[in-house]
Amino acid sequence: MGVDLRTYVFLDSLQPQMASFISTVSKGYFPVADEACMIVEISPGIEINRLTDVALKATGVKPGIQIVERLFGLLEVHSPSQGDVRQAGKAILDDLGLEENDRYKPVIQTSQLVKNMSDHHCQLINKVRHGNMVLRGDTLYVLELQPAAYAYYAANEAEKASHINIIEVVGYGSFGRVYIAGDEAEVLVSKEIVENRLKTIGGRDQGVKGAE
Repeated sequence: MGVDLRTYVFLDSLQPQMASFISTVSKGYFPVADEACMIVEISPGIEINRLTDVALKATGVKPGIQIVERLFGLLEVHSPSQGDVRQAGKAILDDLGLEENDRYKPVIQTSQLVKNMSDHHCQLINKVRHGNMVLRGDTLYVLELQPAAYAYYAANEAEKASHINIIEVVGYGSFGRVYIAGDEAEVLVSKEIVENRLKTIGGRDQGVKGAE
């Protein structure tokens, strides 16, 4: 069965909010701040079971998130050792007979800013978020991208860049989404840095849009 490598990205240091967010939505072993992390997304999704086995037998990483959909599969592994995380990723690539740049490049589909958030708009978002809350007067930044799993990388880079709050991260499915909020100046810094860093990730061109 041919496997399409959609996302393959290394996070050198999970930021405190991002580590806590993954722990909130994870059904596996919880990461902590400053650990390294690898995100792998493939198609078809069922193959992520086999690749999880490959990664865990290769080195001492712990699995946090595993999502198995019919179309897409997602695996997140982490460890205090960057070397172990990189080795786990390499084991997956070797099993697939692929290189890192056989992944897709991330493509930004939507980049939105909502300034001076109103009370009721905040309430709508806070009802469905898994992270921090957006508050009246905050600026909200919404990023939508493909493949979906790059959302985790984007959120982690946003937290590195400035003092923002991670509201929600959806890193699986047809599209990934990141919601961050805070003071306008801080949000703008994260927006610029995140979008620039996404452009530096090499790989294959996608050329098509999916559908939810």
